[in-house]
Amino acid sequence: MRPKLHRVTRVTAPSAARDSREATTQARLTELVAHLRKHRTQLREEWARRITESRLLTAMTQEEIFAEATAVYDNYVAVLETGAVEALQEYARDLSERIIPRGVETHEVLGIVLLLRDVLARSLFQKYQHDFSMLNKVLDAYEPAANRIANTVGVSFVQERERIIREQQEAIRELSTPVLQVLEGLLILPIVGVIDPQRARQLTEQLLRGIRANRAKVVVIDITGVPAVDSTVANHLVQTVDASRLMGATVIVTGLSSEIAQTLVTIGVDLTKMKTVGDLQGGIEEAERLLGYEMIRPDEFKKGKGVSR
Repeated sequence: MRPKLHRVTRVTAPSAARDSREATTQARLTELVAHLRKHRTQLREEWARRITESRLLTAMTQEEIFAEATAVYDNYVAVLETGAVEALQEYARDLSERIIPRGVETHEVLGIVLLLRDVLARSLFQKYQHDFSMLNKVLDAYEPAANRIANTVGVSFVQERERIIREQQEAIRELSTPVLQVLEGLLILPIVGVIDPQRARQLTEQLLRGIRANRAKVVVIDITGVPAVDSTVANHLVQTVDASRLMGATVIVTGLSSEIAQTLVTIGVDLTKMKTVGDLQGGIEEAERLLGYEMIRPDEFKKGKGVSR
């Protein structure tokens, strides 16, 4: 009977050396964290003073700067101790959400993080000024961690800033293309400004949502304030008319300028699919006729007849 063989795992010299280096680095970081916590009050006050002197975070009060400096400092030290950046990322996003609307710029956030790194490094120089060998070992452990923290804060701030910008752009687009209900079954979509493909798609989405939500039967799209329409947008407009028809709504386009009319003819848009009226008032009157409203003259309105259907 053959003897049973057992696989023996050996720790190679490079692996052992790597483990030793990691253990040494962690020991240096533990020593560093103890030092930073011991001198927490002094260091964060120095950092807050440097922020003010550098004219960073000028949109915030001194009390706010000191409060945020305290929170960032504690998160910074926690990352040095544990190596986990999740809590710091969450705080950076929360901080960004609060300060971006106040006008704080990306370079200011990166600036304060780099200032903290400098303040802490100077503190280490002072602590180990008589032991340069130990100073170099501590810095070798500190600098990679500090770079990671700076990168984490910077990326989190930029991501949050981009998210806020996207939301603001979306809100502006929605405000620039409002879908208005003026009568039961009648929606008006006044469009002002340049229509690019992205805005054209958003316009269609808003209009179709409005048709469904209001059970609209007629829609008046007024493009009096649109300076020009290219072939892509013109075709998208036709598609919007078709999509609205599928949802049971008739679309009336008003406010076509002579330039836009010539463009539509030149690029060969199928105008048979579009019902057009000269101006918005005429479009509303046509919409009321399609809906079966009977308009009463002003003198009859004063007698109490109003608008009948």
